[in-house]
Amino acid sequence: MSGGTGRRPNIVWISTHDINPDLGCYRGVWPGADVATTPNLDRLAAEGVRFDQAFATTPVCAPSRSAIMTGCFPTAIGTHHMRSKAVPPPEVRLLSEYFRMAGYYATNNVFTDFQVEVPGTAFDACTPSAHWRDRPDPEQPFFAAFHGMVTHESQIYVSDDAFAEITVGLAAEDRHDPDSVPVPPYHLDTDVFRTAWARYHDLVTVMDAWAGNLLRQLDEDGLADDTIVVFWSDHGAGFPRAKRWATEAGLRVPVIVRWPARIEGGRARTDVVHLADLAPTMLRMAGLEVPAHMHAKPLFDAAGRDLEQGEYAFGGRDRMDEQHDCSRTVRDRRYRYVRHRHPDRSPMQYQHFADRFPTWRQLREHVNEEARQRAAGERPDRLTALQRRVTGPYKPEEELYDIAEDPHETRDLAGDPAHAETLARLAGALDDWTERFGDLGPMDEDELIATWRPGGRWRITGPPAAETDADGAVRLSCVTPGALIAWTADPPLVSAPRRSRQQRINGDPEPDGRHWRLFTDPLPASDAPRWARAWRLGFRGSEEIPLPVLGH
Repeated sequence: MSGGTGRRPNIVWISTHDINPDLGCYRGVWPGADVATTPNLDRLAAEGVRFDQAFATTPVCAPSRSAIMTGCFPTAIGTHHMRSKAVPPPEVRLLSEYFRMAGYYATNNVFTDFQVEVPGTAFDACTPSAHWRDRPDPEQPFFAAFHGMVTHESQIYVSDDAFAEITVGLAAEDRHDPDSVPVPPYHLDTDVFRTAWARYHDLVTVMDAWAGNLLRQLDEDGLADDTIVVFWSDHGAGFPRAKRWATEAGLRVPVIVRWPARIEGGRARTDVVHLADLAPTMLRMAGLEVPAHMHAKPLFDAAGRDLEQGEYAFGGRDRMDEQHDCSRTVRDRRYRYVRHRHPDRSPMQYQHFADRFPTWRQLREHVNEEARQRAAGERPDRLTALQRRVTGPYKPEEELYDIAEDPHETRDLAGDPAHAETLARLAGALDDWTERFGDLGPMDEDELIATWRPGGRWRITGPPAAETDADGAVRLSCVTPGALIAWTADPPLVSAPRRSRQQRINGDPEPDGRHWRLFTDPLPASDAPRWARAWRLGFRGSEEIPLPVLGH
């Protein structure tokens, strides 16, 4: 290992959507990884540390990403319902803001979906072309996040022509045969499911090539040794009983960390970790202070030494668009315990977005066919007992699975006296977690929103106040707790573009075409016009103010 340059490390995040550890480097660790074709990420794992038991806090993207970007549990800060605009406590900030305060150039390319409006203080650039190569000073350390969309569940089900276009660079030998891909037992062994699973693995291979290109760019720029690279998926695979379910397949994800200057590579860690641990981990590895309010724990220190997260990983699910449900789960190194607040509700409620997919439709069709069989006095035989648990009208209050022996969670051990002690221990751990951090899940969502936005009105961050020192330097402050201030020399656009509805849903930053620089130190006097605004996470940005101009 090299000794590094002595300055703060660069950080590159390479993230993807909706996959389990279906990478070649996880063969023998995750069922199904034996069919993976992922040479670039396998190489990254050989050079870094592979986490074999890493878990999202939530089995859907926006709440999970809120945890990753804040280091806090969604259920504690109000980001737990899928696609909402939360108002976290004032001390909560986005990870990139801490890096900008420390002098980093921070970019996001381009997906957001953090459950909040992304403030102007969050990134130097948040665009489809944002890249570390755009930083004005080549010596400036950077935090650059790249988010690939090709493995998103929606891409599995596009038309044949569209899929051919997405996978145009995929060699024939790297394409997966539907007849030979593994299908988990909770899915139907049909052409529909086999085709979907084959396409899923094809898309993972396409994603691997995209990740490999980013890694090559680091090599080309001579930055690989002193750059921390983290690969992760936001949650599990985009299939029934995975994405949107508080299950092993819904929550278990690949995580790989490489830092040649400090971390000995070619290793696997088996301790149970959260994706939310990435936020404090990045800060600690960069030699920055981890804020006391963060719930998650660092996985490495600044010297690259391992720091174990703890004994348990916690998570859960709440509203998923129009699906109203509430489940909590805890995982130790071997067992998963799940508690359902609404056992009377189906685990597969109607979901407008997903119910368009052929896999969801076919499961519904088989449920209907069994109903017709019963109507005719016939014995239902279209689904197995396990598949009926996926599609049935209710679920148990508690579930317990031995993941080491039963990775697909086929045998519920919650009622087995031989496992009563394990169930009680994990149930107690879940209770302790709730007591430590709080849980807003049981609170009526409309009542929660009313505390954030009384009368349905967004709160507005107070405007900055500017004071000038004797030498003309400008100091800025804001009375809104938790607010950060940014300034720009870019004049306002005459007509700024409006965000689309989907961009507003994602919480994308305002497309005002201006580069907002984070205010940290007094600004030197200037005879050029400048402007300042303040943002508090969960509030609207403030009105902007002109800054004092030298000689006026």
